Amino acid sequence: MKAGIFFTGSGPILLLTSYETLDDPQLVEKLETKGIKRYIAFEVDEEKVRERYGMHYNLVMNDLRQASDLRVLDYDGHHVFNMFRFDEMHPPVKHDA
Repeated sequence: MKAGIFFTGSGPILLLTSYETLDDPQLVEKLETKGIKRYIAFEVDEEKVRERYGMHYNLVMNDLRQASDLRVLDYDGHHVFNMFRFDEMHPPVKHDA
């Protein structure tokens, strides 16, 4: 799984995905169907995400109602933004529909 902080028009969200990259065409298509047509995403280390989110990470990973290729871990923009330092984020991936 990849973990990414996606900065969207409504603020940052933290997503987990099984796609190889944060700009994979199938991921982009899936995000567009959810109304996310433009974003700047930063991959973050999944192990750090697991450590910082603890039990919530496990709950989201075991939630059978969410698609296995895309899971929303955190949609509280303020919380997401403050969970990771900039030096923990990989180079940005930009998508503009």
